[in-house]
Formats: sequence, structure tokens, C-alpha cells
Amino acid sequence: MEDRVLLITGASSGIGAATARAAAEKGFRLVLAARSVDKLDALAEEIGADRVMTVSCDVTSMDDQQAMVEQALERFGRLDAVFANAGRGGSPGGFSAADPEQWKDMLMTNVYGLGLTLQATLPALKESQGHMLLTGSAAGRATIPGSMYSASKWAVTGIGHNLREELRGSGMRVTLIEPGMVDTPFFDEPPAHAMKDEDIANAVIYALGQPAHVDVNEILVRPTPARE
Repeated sequence: MEDRVLLITGASSGIGAATARAAAEKGFRLVLAARSVDKLDALAEEIGADRVMTVSCDVTSMDDQQAMVEQALERFGRLDAVFANAGRGGSPGGFSAADPEQWKDMLMTNVYGLGLTLQATLPALKESQGHMLLTGSAAGRATIPGSMYSASKWAVTGIGHNLREELRGSGMRVTLIEPGMVDTPFFDEPPAHAMKDEDIANAVIYALGQPAHVDVNEILVRPTPARE
């Protein structure tokens, strides 16, 4: 994995930041994108700024996404993998009483923003026969009462499968990373036990570490049920 270039959206905290740390240890050069530039810069300093570049990017803006890719190619000359990780959590109230403005922000980020990331980065990934990874969710494989968040992650699951079919025969790979509950309250009603960000980063690194002839389609990662 030495010297491969990995771009991560939503990299300023949580799973994105944990993946950046883990990928740096494996020798990746990194493009870290998020809206919070201060957090990104602190993370880059921690990892080693000589192999990392940070980019301010609102994933719901195609202009931002295209500028992100242009800056990445100017700095490193290529993209070998993209971890489309930016996302927003749900809000309480179910379909009856949730704040519809929060729905709007979440859907724009989780679905529309993801689509923009794919469109902006695919030309560079096609050049390298690269690897696209998407942060889905266990919630995108289950029925959760009143959860618009779950519905948005069902959409991500569909996007991942549909993208794989679009790219079939290209030599490119597509992996859905599907976490259960991670230690921040991301579901509408989070369970009492959860995993760490690092646990999900390990799944990303596993997928990235497979040889070119192996396409890991999905990794579903759930916390071990607590003892009764």
C-alpha cells in the first residue's frame, strides 16, 4: 500500500479521522476533505503534513468537489482510492414529528453529496483502475421504525451496488463499509453498546489491502452483543 493516494471525505473526525491515521501507518499519501479545516489541519500535523494535504469541501457542492480533486491531482498526480465517508446522522421524532430541515441536510449529505463525490472522483480513479469505498450502515440493511437515516443508508447501499455494475469490466473495485453502532449517537435511538471508530477503520484498511484480483463487495461490522 506504500505511496498509494487515498482521498477521504468527512475526514475531520470519527471514522474518517481514524481511517486517515490507520492508512498513514500503512504508507498511504492522504487527501483529507471536510468542512472543518481547523480539525483537518490538526489531524494532518498529527499524521505528518509532508504526506497529507487538507481540502475544505462541502460535499453538497459540486464546485467544492471538483476543486478537491483538482488540488489532489496537482499535489500527488493521481488518486488510487476514495473513501466516500461524509455523512450526517438522524433526528428524533420518526416520520411523524422529526424536523424536516434536518432531514433535508441529512439527505443532501448522505445521498446527493455521495453522488457528487462519485462523479467528481471517478475520472481520476478510472485512470488508476482504483478503488471506491462508501460508508453505508447496518441501518441500510434493516428496517428501523421511523428512521429517515436508515432510508438514506438504504440509498447508499443501492448506490454501491449500482456503481459496481456500472464499473463492471473496468478493473475497478467498489466496497460498501457498513458499520453498526459506533461510539457516537448516529442512529435515531442508539443502542447501549457500540464499537470504536478504529474498528471501522480496520475494515477499510482490510478492503484496501486486498490484491487487485479480489473485490471485497461489502463489509458489515456490528458490535458483539452484550452478555445477558
